[in-house]
Amino acid sequence: MNAVTPIPAPAPHSGSRIAVRTSRALGWQGFGAELVNVSAGLHRMSAFRHHRVGVHVGAPVTARCLCDARRYSHGDADVIPAGLEGQWNDDAACTIFSVWFAEDFARRTVEQLALNSADAQVRPRFQMRDPRFQHLAWALRAELEADDASDPLYAESLCTAMLVRLIGVEPMPDNRRRTLAPRTAARVIEFIDAHLDQRLTLDELAAQAQLSVPHFKALFRETLGVPVHQYVVQRRVERARTLLLQGRLSASQIALETGFAHQSHMAHWMSRLLGATPRELRGAARDDAAMSGQEKTRR
Repeated sequence: MNAVTPIPAPAPHSGSRIAVRTSRALGWQGFGAELVNVSAGLHRMSAFRHHRVGVHVGAPVTARCLCDARRYSHGDADVIPAGLEGQWNDDAACTIFSVWFAEDFARRTVEQLALNSADAQVRPRFQMRDPRFQHLAWALRAELEADDASDPLYAESLCTAMLVRLIGVEPMPDNRRRTLAPRTAARVIEFIDAHLDQRLTLDELAAQAQLSVPHFKALFRETLGVPVHQYVVQRRVERARTLLLQGRLSASQIALETGFAHQSHMAHWMSRLLGATPRELRGAARDDAAMSGQEKTRR
């Protein structure tokens, strides 16, 4: 697996890594993920420009690193900070769920948590077993593998939480129930509604409230009763429903107008939240119009 150590001399490279799923087309910025099939054999990795976490998926495999040999089970993870090289030998083929974080993304997270940057760093860890981190990783993997992924805000929220776990410093608990001020909440909601056709980020939404991303996420949920990404999807579905019932635009145009990746993405979320597809909604609207016309004729 992805254990890291300085490499004293070149070694023959016999293993292969093939990405079978990647987040490149999902609109994620500052972070990403891929599902990788790793063959048995010797692997050498050059230094990365960003932080990486490799989570083992599937049956156990023994990885012999320059330091020692470790047997990895499903969910075990290696944390590889930016700038480090690695070399290991797997005794069997395996699959890795690899997540990466840009250094800028990690630095912003540290700054927003108001942590001491000297103490809050991504450090190398091998065979990490953290149930909470695993839960976040499997949720992100589900997003990567979904036919119709959620809004990128959801993946961003997951990766922010994953970084907090890696840094190892949780925000101080606050038992007081706090919410966004009414004017602040209205400003954020107005901004969301005005930019539904664009890619929204936690940074720009938190800036509307003049809060850090972690603080904003917590207060937004307390105020609106749902996470940020869920609220945005709901507003997109509501806007799409209104435009569909008006009947002036095609379904593909409405998908773009409301910030969905494509028409099937919109249909997925409308079915999930409204229990009806765009075609069914338009059919019901035509039926209602026809019945209304008949009532006027009888009168």
